[in-house]
Amino acid sequence: MTEPIIEISNLHISFFTKIGEIPAVMDFSMKVMPGECMGLVGESGCGKSTVALAIMRDLPGIGRITKGQIKFRGRDMGEMSTDELRQIRGSEIAMVYQEPMASLNPSMRIADQLMEVPMIHEKVSKQEARTRALDMVKAVKLPDPERIMNSYPHQLSGGQQQRIVIAMALLSKPALLLLDEPTTALDVTVEASIVQLVKELGRKFGTSMIFVSHNLGLIRETCDRITVMYSGEAVETGAIADVFSKMRHPYTQGLFRSIALPGTDKNENPLVAIPGQLPLPHERPPGCNFGPRCAHFVKGRCDAADIAMAAVPGDERHASRCLRIAEIDWAAPAAGRKSHAAIEPGEAVLSIDHLQKHYKVAANEIFGKGERRTVKANEDISLVARASETVAIVGESGCGKSTLAKVLLGLETASGGRVQLGGREIQSTNIEKRDTSTVSSIQMVFQNPFDTLNPSHTVGSQIMRTLEKFNIGKTVAERRNRMLELLDLVKLPRAFEHRMPRQLSGGQKQRIGVARAFAGRPSVVIADEPMSALDVSVQAAVTELLMDIQRTSKTTMVFISHDLSIVRYLSDRVVVMYLGYVVEQGTTDQIFEPPYHPYTEALLSAIPIADTRYTKRKVLLEGDIPSATNPPPGCPFQTRCPHKSEVPNGLCEKELPPLRDMGEGHLIRCHLAQDILDRMGPVIVSATAAQEA
Repeated sequence: MTEPIIEISNLHISFFTKIGEIPAVMDFSMKVMPGECMGLVGESGCGKSTVALAIMRDLPGIGRITKGQIKFRGRDMGEMSTDELRQIRGSEIAMVYQEPMASLNPSMRIADQLMEVPMIHEKVSKQEARTRALDMVKAVKLPDPERIMNSYPHQLSGGQQQRIVIAMALLSKPALLLLDEPTTALDVTVEASIVQLVKELGRKFGTSMIFVSHNLGLIRETCDRITVMYSGEAVETGAIADVFSKMRHPYTQGLFRSIALPGTDKNENPLVAIPGQLPLPHERPPGCNFGPRCAHFVKGRCDAADIAMAAVPGDERHASRCLRIAEIDWAAPAAGRKSHAAIEPGEAVLSIDHLQKHYKVAANEIFGKGERRTVKANEDISLVARASETVAIVGESGCGKSTLAKVLLGLETASGGRVQLGGREIQSTNIEKRDTSTVSSIQMVFQNPFDTLNPSHTVGSQIMRTLEKFNIGKTVAERRNRMLELLDLVKLPRAFEHRMPRQLSGGQKQRIGVARAFAGRPSVVIADEPMSALDVSVQAAVTELLMDIQRTSKTTMVFISHDLSIVRYLSDRVVVMYLGYVVEQGTTDQIFEPPYHPYTEALLSAIPIADTRYTKRKVLLEGDIPSATNPPPGCPFQTRCPHKSEVPNGLCEKELPPLRDMGEGHLIRCHLAQDILDRMGPVIVSATAAQEA
């Protein structure tokens, strides 16, 4: 077939508000051929989801297509009747949203929700609908399909819910599947299995796809072509190999320089954030929208008139919205990139020795009745963090990372073991009983910057309140001076002192969170997924900010994350957790090179790599992390381990493996024989080496 499944030409979308018309998407064109997967990427607010909703004709009430057309299988969707659009939606065009529970009815069983699709769109019998639904549940590789069919949505994990939503979308065998950030809320191992599933199902059913994401690694692994959006416009489009290897728009290049690719290093080859911010829709500059943030901007030329997409010389299907394609040295190093001397870690500041944290919960928590169970959130955690050192703690949701952070902060007390901060034991002292110096010595940067600031108070007053609590500054004037110094530290203008949180972007709010965390000159800062809610360019800026402050203050950082790309970039040592246990720990180089614990091997394989110079082995895990109320016997990982059959006599199911020293402090908790560990090959390798092998 040579006719596109979907063809968008010169699309303009506006939102009509009280202040007037606000253009959201301008001059957007895109073509998706049968069986092709198109990736749509860009920062929040660039218009990706708006385009997807326009294809579904599901724009909000104030949204309207003002110009251009969307053709589905050659027909202009703007000329279709309401009944025709209703017939197409869900049958020929389906959509998978970011949050699976937005698509599932909590009061209906999974079977009933799946059966609705063929019964409504194809008028099949109830029995036929159930057969199809069961077959699709099997196709998306869910365990025990009959049990899943009879379950309610709340009885499934997040990954299982997303698989059900994908099954629902594919039940009518649509010609086009729209996926809007379908893996954002999932663990990396679940994300990897969902991405593999989407690829397999796309091939099986011949479905064309539009994959909306900000994750360039996922786009590389999933898509055939890519369209990069900035401020409502498509700025570059082409085949994955062309755009990733020969990017020809400064914004695309800026995105790649903002992410932690293999080879980036916090000291020798640091990330370079895109300066400035995405312009508001009603404040776009003349000419090139990216002009104010572009290092190659030429006044009087780039801002003279609107710029159209143009073919990249030598490749008709690779296009860019840039006037200076032929003039820019695309191989030149990034301006402003500065190398730093590595800092030698100092004395131990934080020491954790066989920490345990158990919770007693009742089966009926509302009334406090029923059988009482023990949740073993942390079972055996030992690590040491030294001055100026960044120790990363990684693992899936439910492994005990956040519980460990709560014990360190005094929000919970330990059930066993010992925690020493600067030589003082703190494991049994909750936050209310800790003295001011202890509280100020260990602070936290939270995951969500939107929930950590009081919307009723100015930024300056909130930082000064923290200083007052920590007894820093004898007078208001002294505290204000320190507050202004903290704004300088996090690279925000001093005028932000008078701003309210609602006037800040997400990245600016997170900088204020960092300022408050460092207000009391802490010796330890716990950063709990501090970049996960931010765009990639903002992530780079916040990452470099944390590194700069750490170099100056010699602070110890405990960095909690599931993103091993950023962990590899900024950490000195890595601790891998699974179901309350440390299963591997060592220096960053030791963790990212074989031998691996089988769980670490799977985590590394799940990293989406946005660099065409590298490839990786596929190691997909089956199932979810077991419940901490009913952990498996023996090795905590044995229910999912792909290497369990290599251990004789069922030892993995009988005995907890000891922590083995693989040399130079590299510890692995595993029963695998030494020769098997020694034969392990690297997960991430250069594409050239993989081809030669």
